[in-house]
Amino acid sequence: MEAYEDILFCQHYILRHHPQMTMHSRAAQFAPFAALTGFDEEIEETARLTSSRHELTEDEQAALNQALVYLAEHEAERPAVDVIYFQPDAQKDGGAYRMYSGNLRFFDTAEGLLHFTDRSSLAVRDICAMRLHP
Repeated sequence: MEAYEDILFCQHYILRHHPQMTMHSRAAQFAPFAALTGFDEEIEETARLTSSRHELTEDEQAALNQALVYLAEHEAERPAVDVIYFQPDAQKDGGAYRMYSGNLRFFDTAEGLLHFTDRSSLAVRDICAMRLHP
């Protein structure tokens, strides 16, 4: 290190007519470069897991039908209900099971939709299980 001892402790030279680069700009020079844009998103999408739709047994279908009949008969009372439903995935095969709790606003039997007081709605064909609150 004897060769650099003469400049080792010298003060840094600052140009008068040229502004010094900010630390942010200096750090940007060494930022990672993504040669394959969108590749990380594709890998995350491929790794994301989905569930397949479970076919209801006869007992499960009977219980669900009984709950739907009860809802249709007691629609005016706005009964509270917990619903487990299957939400199909928009990008992959399969989907995910979700749970919803709310009060029924009305049951549209023609369209097969349950409408709730918070303005959300669920298709009856996607419902897997239902629990009514007394």
